[in-house]
Amino acid sequence: MNSTKPPLILIVGPTAVGKTELALRLAEHLNGEIISADSRLFYRGMDIGTAKPSPAEMARVPHHLIDIVNSDETLSLAVFQQKAQGIIADIHTRNRLPFLVGGTGQYIRAVTEGWTPPEVVPDEKLRNILEKMKEERGLQWLHDKLTTLDPEAAQNMDARNFRRTIRALEVIFTTGRKFSAQRGQGDSPYHLISIGLTRPRVELYQRVDERIELMFANGFMDEVRGLLSQGYSSDLPSMSAIGYRECVRVAKGELTIEQAKAEMKRITRVFVRRQGNWFKESDPQIKWFNPSKPNTLDEIETYIQNTLNFQN
Repeated sequence: MNSTKPPLILIVGPTAVGKTELALRLAEHLNGEIISADSRLFYRGMDIGTAKPSPAEMARVPHHLIDIVNSDETLSLAVFQQKAQGIIADIHTRNRLPFLVGGTGQYIRAVTEGWTPPEVVPDEKLRNILEKMKEERGLQWLHDKLTTLDPEAAQNMDARNFRRTIRALEVIFTTGRKFSAQRGQGDSPYHLISIGLTRPRVELYQRVDERIELMFANGFMDEVRGLLSQGYSSDLPSMSAIGYRECVRVAKGELTIEQAKAEMKRITRVFVRRQGNWFKESDPQIKWFNPSKPNTLDEIETYIQNTLNFQN
C-alpha cells in the first residue's frame, strides 16, 4: 500500500495505563514530538491532579498543547482540532514524527477522523434555562434527558460534567438534530498508526489507586487551595475534573481527605470503563500492547517502523 497521507502515531489507553512514559521513549527513539490530546492538560496551574508530565519529562522531547489556557478559560473542540492539525503539519515540515497521545476520546477522534464540529453559537438564554433545570432537578435528570434524545452522545459523557451535557442539549435544541450525528466524520487526513495500551483491570485499578495516593502526597490539596486563593471559582469547568471537585469539597469542609481519595478512586474506575467506549480492544484499527510485559517498547517500535516502511 502506498499512501500520500502524512503519518500520525496515535497512542491511546485508559487513565494510568502508562501512556506518558511509553510515548516519551518512543518519541526519543523515533525522532518524534508529542501532542497532548488530554483536555485536562490544557490548563496552567493544574499539574498534580491531572498527572501532567513533569518539566523534566517535557524536556526530553518537544511537547505541545499543554499549559495553553488559564483555569478560567475554555478551549472548544473546534479550536483544539485546528491547533492540533496545525502543529502536526509543522512537525511534518521539520521531518519529525508526530505522536498524538491521550486522553479525551472526542478530541482524538476530531483530529484523526477529520470531524467537522457543529458550529452552533452559544445561546445564553437557552443555557440559563438548562442550568436552572439542573439546579431544580439535578445533574442526573439533565443527563437522563440527553440519554432520551441522543443515547450515543450520553453514553460518552460523564453525567457529572454538566457543561458538556448542556452543550450537547443546546446543539440538539438549536439544530433539531442529534449531537452525535453532527460530527461530520470523514476519512482520516493521516496515515494513522494506532497503538493501544492495556493492562489487566485489577492491575490498572491498583495503578489508579497508587497515582491518587501520590497526588495527595505531592501536594494536591495545596494546588487546589492555591487556585481558589487566586480567585478561580470552584464552579469553573476546569474545576469539575475528577479530583479537583473532591478537593474543593475538602477545602469547604464537606469531605475529609480520606473520603475524597475514596470518591476519586471510585469515580476514576467508572471513567476508565467509559474510556473503553471510545477505543475498544476489539477495534481492528488499533494494535494493542500490554506495557507490563517485557520487550513491549521494542515490539511497538518495530511495529511502527514496519508500518511506516510498508506505507512507503
